[in-house]
Amino acid sequence: MNHSEEIYDAVMDLARRRGFFWGSFEIYGGVAGFYDYGPLGVLLKRRIQDLWLKYFVYSNDMVVEVETPIINPRVIFKASGHEESFTDPVTECLKCGRIYRVDHLLKEVLGVEAEGLSPEEYKKIIIEKNVKCPACSGELAEPSYTLLLFKTEIGPYKGSLGYLRPENAQGMFVNFANVLRITRNKLPLGIAQVGKVARNEISPRQGLLRLREFTIMEMEFFFDPETVSEDIREYLSQELLSEKLNVLTAEDREKGVSEPRTYTVKELIENSIVKTPWLALWMGVGNRFLRSLGIDPNRTRFIEKLPKERAHYSAQTFDQEVKTEKYGWIEVAGYAYRTTYDLERHIMFSNADLTFFKRFEKPLEKTVKKAYPSVSKIREVFGDMYSEVMKKLLEKQPTELYALLENTGFIEVNGFKLGREFFIFKEEVEKVHGVKIVPHVVEPSFGLERLLYVVLENSLKTREEKTVLALPPQIAPYHVAVFPLVTGSKPEHRRIVELARKTYWDLINAGFNCIYDDDGSIGRRYARVDEIGVPLAVTVDYQSIEDETVTVRDRDTTQQERVHLGNLKKYLAEKLGITVF
Repeated sequence: MNHSEEIYDAVMDLARRRGFFWGSFEIYGGVAGFYDYGPLGVLLKRRIQDLWLKYFVYSNDMVVEVETPIINPRVIFKASGHEESFTDPVTECLKCGRIYRVDHLLKEVLGVEAEGLSPEEYKKIIIEKNVKCPACSGELAEPSYTLLLFKTEIGPYKGSLGYLRPENAQGMFVNFANVLRITRNKLPLGIAQVGKVARNEISPRQGLLRLREFTIMEMEFFFDPETVSEDIREYLSQELLSEKLNVLTAEDREKGVSEPRTYTVKELIENSIVKTPWLALWMGVGNRFLRSLGIDPNRTRFIEKLPKERAHYSAQTFDQEVKTEKYGWIEVAGYAYRTTYDLERHIMFSNADLTFFKRFEKPLEKTVKKAYPSVSKIREVFGDMYSEVMKKLLEKQPTELYALLENTGFIEVNGFKLGREFFIFKEEVEKVHGVKIVPHVVEPSFGLERLLYVVLENSLKTREEKTVLALPPQIAPYHVAVFPLVTGSKPEHRRIVELARKTYWDLINAGFNCIYDDDGSIGRRYARVDEIGVPLAVTVDYQSIEDETVTVRDRDTTQQERVHLGNLKKYLAEKLGITVF
């Protein structure tokens, strides 16, 4: 099976026939950009998600997990800049009314990369190259940018405007202060979230690759840029430093280089290819994560975005891509250096304190200039209003009053402008125990459904004209299948079935994910579980009821071994490379 279309057709056929996924709302004709996931699809997605959590969250002491709402009030995306910038360029066919994303259309028709251009630049290309509607050859309207956020209303009747989140990130940013407090006020701190997001895509297509609703596995990693070398040391193991990544830098891209170079994580840091070492660390972890999904490292690469291609919040972004047979290179993850952008914007819009108090090892002595209200002068001028004026002035700190007087020359109270003559100025020496900083942020973000497609395509094999899904054991929907060899009514047949059911429940209770099948010939049952990726199959036969041994068949080699039931759990766990209880 080498032809890309054949592989794609085989994946989609298997997905639908065996219940991994299919188009949503089919009985009403379907809606583009939405998919339903059947029993096997749910399990496979959950296994991939659990493995991501293991790599990014639960294998270190820096990252914790949260869950926040999908529906957000409008102010969240005004603060984040999405309401202004989360847009795609579109054009409409003036004849048939079809809507196209302009950069995708130009790539499809002309084979040129045109991401990040202005509407005027798109218009110029369309005119110069005489680009028409691919469906009806109609003229195209002037390109413009359209908002990709899904709108909704929060509250019935006249609710307030809200949006479905297009990323999980803002839920982590607005909860930074809460999580920082809960985790004892220390950096670095990662806050992770796995959840559904929605993007009102112009032209959803390519199966699971471009959806209107999908799952993102995302982490915002907050750190102090002044202490990176010290903070990261413990987490950069020799193994991770030696991790090799295929990277095509923005600098190489601008020079016309198209093939990535291989760098270790250590080289990415030492050669300053990444703007912060934390970005290299998480790219290394992501590389290992994809390898654990069975993806050949030679079919993965990191592409650095050009400045015009980056999101509005990013100072540097690398896309992690996997080469597929059907679509070529596709993005499965992004690693963005979001700096202080999001926290500063939420501070500006909410007035909340989203800073980190960086405590000094030893307090510093600092001379501070202050301004105190002059009681006698204020009483003399304001008489009966003295108390009211003093109350207003005392709401501000002396340092704040000094700063305001320096900037404007007066303090305004109830319409009165109080000049410098109403204040007494002092210089005082204070002990400073620390300083508030706005942490910097790097963000690894993975699309779960894209990984699902990549894993299926990568794992799909054929053996003697039968489909075998060679999933790594840790993400297989089921670890083990249990079969009785026969299911007849004879006493020995009943004993075989009884022992097979007991074996099934013993394995379930021990923590294995099992499937039981007694329908059809043993050959057909092997073929069925091979097709859904079950790594091992246990068969209870005539010999089993005599000596309590069973056969265990390996999906990938088809080799069978005889194993005593007393050793079965240990044997399976070792073969699968998993820990059960």
